Amino acid sequence: MSSLSLSRQNDSQFSLEGELTRFSVADRTLVQQLLTANEDTVSLDLKNVVHVDTAGLAWLIDTLSQLRKQGKQLQLEHIPDQLHKLMLLGQVDNIFE
Repeated sequence: MSSLSLSRQNDSQFSLEGELTRFSVADRTLVQQLLTANEDTVSLDLKNVVHVDTAGLAWLIDTLSQLRKQGKQLQLEHIPDQLHKLMLLGQVDNIFE
C-alpha cells in the first residue's frame, strides 16, 4: 500500500508527498483540502512525489476539473519527470498551463 500526504503551506499553496498512484488517490479528503483554498489559483508542489502512475495523473485532472467548477485554477510546481512523461503520452500536458 502506498501513501500520499497533502500539507498546506499557506492559503493557496499545498505540497504533496509520497506516491501518487491508484493505491493512494482513493482518499477523497485530499481533494477536499485543495477545494478549501481561498485564492483563485491553487499551487500544488510535487517535488516530494516519488512515484506516479496513470491513476495519479487522472486524479490531478479530476482535481483540476473540480477546482475549475469553483472558478479556480491549479498550478503544478516541480513536476516529476515520470508525471511529465505521462502527461505527454496522454496529450494532457497543456491543460495545466
